[in-house]
Amino acid sequence: MSVGWVAGSVRARAMANRRLGRDGALKLATSPTPEAAVELLARTTYGRHVHAGQSTAQAERGVLQALIWNARVLAGWTTRDGVATLRTLLAPLEILAIEEHLQRLTRPVTEPGPALSPLELGGLATAWPRLRGTGTPAAVRAALATSAWGDPGGESPREVLLWLRCSVADRVTLVAPAAATWAARSTALLLARELLTGAGPLPSPAAQAASRVVGRSAAHARRFTDLAPALSRSTRSVLEGVSGPAELWGAEARWWLAVERDSEGLVRAPRPGPEVLVGAVGLLAADAWRVRAALQAAAHGAEGLEVFRAAA
Repeated sequence: MSVGWVAGSVRARAMANRRLGRDGALKLATSPTPEAAVELLARTTYGRHVHAGQSTAQAERGVLQALIWNARVLAGWTTRDGVATLRTLLAPLEILAIEEHLQRLTRPVTEPGPALSPLELGGLATAWPRLRGTGTPAAVRAALATSAWGDPGGESPREVLLWLRCSVADRVTLVAPAAATWAARSTALLLARELLTGAGPLPSPAAQAASRVVGRSAAHARRFTDLAPALSRSTRSVLEGVSGPAELWGAEARWWLAVERDSEGLVRAPRPGPEVLVGAVGLLAADAWRVRAALQAAAHGAEGLEVFRAAA
């Protein structure tokens, strides 16, 4: 085992111990006002990126920035393979940045979006530094096609984003096999959402990437009733209790809780290595998800707290 893996694993375990946790998130969710929740969060380990006086949306962005910052610190301690693992695990945040960019390009000028700081991925970005300067959806597609992401096969936001999400799941199974189950289940949820909301089957390039994660029959399913039988038993479990769009949020919450549970085991692996890194990122990401949910709960009063208790 290299010195890099040892150092990276030690640092990863230390970072994983600095989470807010369920109890801390519940305190946020029960704050009397959204402003009080943000002020409380600013006094925690998220305080480097969250400050009193910010809006709920700005504080949520700060939570994501904190996750990225921790991953970038870890990248400085681990091996080259470890950096590749971190880049893959953080790819969903690059996808979020691309999604927001596409929204800005396609939103009418009369409908400005919220002013949020850009996500700064640094060396953990795959193509975002080149993409952020593009001015049309066609230019976004062209930039992706010449990057490690590859050509999404179309320039509409749906085609681009589905390609990216299926591609990163495929990449996770290769680069971070300890997270392969998470990738398969998240792909199953993506397929379920597309079918249940009436968006329809995946475009061909996205379906090809998804087929390498959940199998061809599932990736090309045309109806929700065809999806679950086509999945492996382990992957299918994420869709238990789902019969319509209204149940998807609960399934996604259970996905996050499973990621957290699995990560607790990975971070305690007896030997330093990629499993520890995957576990630490999983724990930090799950904590960020729960903290953002708590901020939303505080912003929506008693109804939001009820939803938070049920999900997180």
